[in-house]
Amino acid sequence: MHPAFSIVIFTTLSGLGYGLAAVLGLGLLDPAAAATKGAHVLALALIATGLMSSTLHLGNPQRAWRALSQWRSSWLSREGVMALIAFVPLAWSAWESLFESRYLAAPGLVGAAFCAVTVYCTAMIYASLRSVQAWNTPLTPLCYLLFSAAGGLALASFFAFAGAGSTALLPALAVPVTIVAWIAKLFWRHRMRTLRPLSTPETATGLGPIGRVRLFERPHVNENYLTREMGFKIARKHAVKLSAIAFVLGGGVPVLLLLTLLLAGAEASGSTALVALLAACCHTAGVLVERWLFFAEARHSVMNYYGG
Repeated sequence: MHPAFSIVIFTTLSGLGYGLAAVLGLGLLDPAAAATKGAHVLALALIATGLMSSTLHLGNPQRAWRALSQWRSSWLSREGVMALIAFVPLAWSAWESLFESRYLAAPGLVGAAFCAVTVYCTAMIYASLRSVQAWNTPLTPLCYLLFSAAGGLALASFFAFAGAGSTALLPALAVPVTIVAWIAKLFWRHRMRTLRPLSTPETATGLGPIGRVRLFERPHVNENYLTREMGFKIARKHAVKLSAIAFVLGGGVPVLLLLTLLLAGAEASGSTALVALLAACCHTAGVLVERWLFFAEARHSVMNYYGG
């Protein structure tokens, strides 16, 4: 499918923001530290930027609010509702840290829970689509949640080395979570590559009992919305290269950098903070590539009618 830049940015930044907000909600950073105050601002900014970027893909962004009314049946609507609800405890926690220099467990823990639920709803927008077989698996929400947690812990590690908390605990959590996230993605990709299509030209047309169905002529001579949005193709060799870049940049490099700081027993300083920041940036870049491939390699069943 066509990997819209706005959706790639939305899923990456909002996941990163919710991950960081969840870490803050668990009270793993010193609420009185200046770096923690900056972390709260950054978490809210990432979430807001991600959510706003998601509207850029709509034909009429000004009507995005209408999606909130379908929460009974739509994961997209549930995500929007949960995102708005989550802002209440997140903003409360941020206020307490910024202006009162304290951590309150109630809004913090509730906010962390809402962060996880919102990311889950985002993932289920794609995992619930049976028409895209690669997405329709419990591994999809698992990967979204793990990447959000890994990104949040990587960013929190940077703020810890900037003077906001334990320089041992957060990297010690970030390393295994990052490893598990990319292992889950490895299983996800293996499943995608070995899938046997449930929807084929034979099943789509109902002519399977007669024999093999071959496209005689495309339904449309010119390009249309379906062929533009659902018919995007990426060469396998490019997909393999980009996947390797995502795993190395988003998983290997951050783990090595954080492990180096952890094993060296590094303390908070300008240089160690820069290393931790580099780890978080590399992880984010890797997830951006992974999210682009998530859409680019997906095959929609409607392409059965277009010879795809």
